[in-house]
Amino acid sequence: MKRIAIVGAGVTGITTAYSLLKRGFDVTVFDRHRYAGMETSFANGGQLSASNAEVWNSWATLFKGVKWMLKTDAPLLVNPAPSWHKYSWMAEFVAQIPHYRRNTIETVKLAIASRRFLDETAETEGIDFDREPRGILHIYRDKKSFDGAARVNKLYAEGGLDRVAVTPAEIRAIEPALSGDFYGGFFTESDYTGDIHSFTRGLAAVCAKRGATFHHDVTVGQLEHTQAGVDVTWTPAHASGPVEKERFDGIVICAGVASRQFAAQLGDRVNIYPVKGYSITIPLIGPESRRAAPWVSLLDDGAKIVSSRYEDRLRVAGTAEFNGYNRDIRADRIRPLEHWTRQLFPGIDTSGAIPWAGLRPMLPSMLPRVGPGRAPGVFYNTGHGHLGWTLSAVTAEMVADSIMNNAALGASQAPGMTMPKPRQAGPTQAAG
Repeated sequence: MKRIAIVGAGVTGITTAYSLLKRGFDVTVFDRHRYAGMETSFANGGQLSASNAEVWNSWATLFKGVKWMLKTDAPLLVNPAPSWHKYSWMAEFVAQIPHYRRNTIETVKLAIASRRFLDETAETEGIDFDREPRGILHIYRDKKSFDGAARVNKLYAEGGLDRVAVTPAEIRAIEPALSGDFYGGFFTESDYTGDIHSFTRGLAAVCAKRGATFHHDVTVGQLEHTQAGVDVTWTPAHASGPVEKERFDGIVICAGVASRQFAAQLGDRVNIYPVKGYSITIPLIGPESRRAAPWVSLLDDGAKIVSSRYEDRLRVAGTAEFNGYNRDIRADRIRPLEHWTRQLFPGIDTSGAIPWAGLRPMLPSMLPRVGPGRAPGVFYNTGHGHLGWTLSAVTAEMVADSIMNNAALGASQAPGMTMPKPRQAGPTQAAG
């Protein structure tokens, strides 16, 4: 197995391409956009956050979701229109609640390992992505929410993360620009922020220099597994053109919310649902806005909103919307982000805020699908949900190791597990 196709040029597809190129594979990447990183890897919250690794599968999340259903500005919004995909996904989500503790700890371990791989990649390849190594501060307005975070913190500690409780006075010292009254917080010094789009574009350029072939602006149609390999058929995405077809020794599906349909063609069930998130990017024009904007990244657990600073820009992101494959940018979902910014940082001029919406690819367990599929030569690195940026570097290494080992052994493959188990020394490939 030498020639590998990758479907998807977001952060997971590009990190997978890079990991495979390092191992000597011939890599071809397909994407429907003109450039890499144009969908969920375009304008997310920017946090590389092991401190946000808690999975959502809990009764508390469920009860909050029910309470929020009739509020258009709530952190979680569910379109109640009937949909078998949506409601079957939710049923599987509920069935994962007993695994909340285990899955949260495993996610923390992966996030910590991923940070090391991403740092090494950025340093080795000289990628500038507005990295701000100032930590991430979680803020809480009342004792109940703070105590809940303290319970989660015990799981984080089991996973190896050092996240410390801070007082209101310490919150002020960590981020002097922050306005408002808070009961307390938690600070993770080892977490940091960066521009996911800059990183993805920069690493894509590195991959091209290392010999990767990119087919941008194409629509991948049929994927067909044969005894001789995997056939990929594609056409130009935005113009008429000939249908092209090429055979590869293997394929990795890194297609975000489209991964479900590609997996079905290859005989696998990858039950990803698109969970929409929103962001605004605020240009910090003028000295007053720059002084008023925070440098330390924030996560407001009550509002489910995060912020990240990129020198002359502030990114504010959050919310979760279950509304199918709808990519519309809704004013009533953007408004809470603007209001939050004005409330906590009143000196920032938000008049030039640029809104964006993206679809997070989420599996019911909140864990990514990494490793082989049912058919030989078929692999997955997808379904990272709200932690795609955080987990991408380690899952790329995992799937590349899985492909390397299968190529070396010529082994037949069994269905990949939802979450591979990492060794203590680092990540390993998915178990078959």
